[in-house]
Amino acid sequence: MFVSASSKCFQDKSFPEACQQLADLGYDKIELWLDENSEHLKPSEVASAPDRFFIQYREMTRMTPVGLCLDQDAPQEVFEGLCRLAKMLKITQITLPAAPVGTPFNEEIDRLRNRLAAANFSGIRLSLKTKTGFLTEDPQTAVELCHSVPGLGITYDPSYYICGRFANQSHDQIFPYVYHTHLRDTLPSSLQVAVGLGEIDYSRIIGQLRRYNFGRALSIEIIPSLLNGNDRSLELRKIRMLLETLL
Repeated sequence: MFVSASSKCFQDKSFPEACQQLADLGYDKIELWLDENSEHLKPSEVASAPDRFFIQYREMTRMTPVGLCLDQDAPQEVFEGLCRLAKMLKITQITLPAAPVGTPFNEEIDRLRNRLAAANFSGIRLSLKTKTGFLTEDPQTAVELCHSVPGLGITYDPSYYICGRFANQSHDQIFPYVYHTHLRDTLPSSLQVAVGLGEIDYSRIIGQLRRYNFGRALSIEIIPSLLNGNDRSLELRKIRMLLETLL
């Protein structure tokens, strides 16, 4: 296992600025966050010219890219372009959002099979983020999606299982399917709090992941809009040092 950070931690900055800020804070691995409604990185623009972005990325930072994370689903052709970029960058992990709660299960299965086929063609793991308001908000449904689409995994964000509709249920059944993680500190009443003031048991999470031979990224995802006056740089340093100590 190793520590990385999502560029979403600086979603209010340009992508080059986010890379520089994270590098200055001691990170050497980064997850690329893409959002069509943001000026940070738009998946449609990146996917339309993966060769150009590959060159630009190598010029702007020496950080090792470890994954792509889409804030919204992308059309199949855009997703295939992102798979090509991931292969060029030697990224082996892409995270997609699950469909919103209320989406017919079979409809979601069809979508995921198409996305997984494109990911498999490029040798990339595909996983769904666990998040309130989406089908993965229920840990059992998340597991059922993985069963129904063999090869699909989970991007485990424990915050939404502590501060969400299924907060009182065990979600240990998720761990065998975890391909990736998104971490911050959380209370049942608040999705994000200062590091050390929440209820995320990082040691237990790492122990559970080790049981299933997880050897990939513990990716930090601080949400800027939820900082509540906390110093972002300090929070990112604290959580990096904490996770590195546990590893």
